[in-house]
Amino acid sequence: MDTLLKANNISKDYGNLKVLDNISIKVEEKEIVAIVGPSGAGKTTLLNILGTLDNPNYDLKTSIIIDGKDVTKMKENSIAKFRNNNIGFIFQFHELLPEFSALENVCIPNWLNKENINVEAKAKDLLSSVGLIDKINHRPDELSGGERQRVAVARALINRPKIIFADEPSGNLDSDNANQLHKIFFDFRNNLNCSFVIVTHNNDLAKRADRVINLKDGQIN
Repeated sequence: MDTLLKANNISKDYGNLKVLDNISIKVEEKEIVAIVGPSGAGKTTLLNILGTLDNPNYDLKTSIIIDGKDVTKMKENSIAKFRNNNIGFIFQFHELLPEFSALENVCIPNWLNKENINVEAKAKDLLSSVGLIDKINHRPDELSGGERQRVAVARALINRPKIIFADEPSGNLDSDNANQLHKIFFDFRNNLNCSFVIVTHNNDLAKRADRVINLKDGQIN
C-alpha cells in the first residue's frame, strides 16, 4: 500500500502546557487507524492538526503531507479548499445543521465546492448505503442519535475524500448503534477505498482497526 498521510515532528503547546510532543505518524491507503489513550492525552488535538482544523507548532522539520501535498506550506484559503475536497470529518456530536433535511445536510460540502453535478443522486446513494433512504427528508430532530450519526458519515463521504477523521464517533451511541456504525466504516473503506483515522475509547472498534496508535502524555507509546 502507498502512504496517504505522513506527518513529521508534530508538537503543540497551549501556553506552558505541552499537549503534543514531537509526534510522527503515517497512514496508508485504505487503512483504518484507531487512536486510543486516556483523556487529556492529546488525541483530539492530534486529529484536528492532521485534519488541518488546527495548526501545530511550526519548526523547519514539521510537515503534514496528505496525498502528496504538504498542507503546512499552503495558505489558509488553499487549505480550506483542499480540506473540503480531500478530507471528511465525523464528530462525536454529529454537527448536523438543524434547519436542513438529512439529504440537504449530506449535500452541503458539495454545494460549498460548487461542483454539485448530480450531488443529490450521490447523496441519496450514500444515505441508502447507511440505511436511511426513507429518512432523506427528515430534519435532525426527527432522527435518532444513531441515524444522525449515519447522516454525518454520509456527509463526510459526499466529496469522495481519500481520508476521513472521526473523533469519538460512537461515543454517544448504545452498543447496537455503535456496532452498526463501525460496520459502516469498514464497508466504506472496502467499497470506496478510503482511509479512516478514528479517535475512540471503544475497545471493540480499536480491536477491529488495522492498526492502533496509543497516545499518552502527548507522545506515542
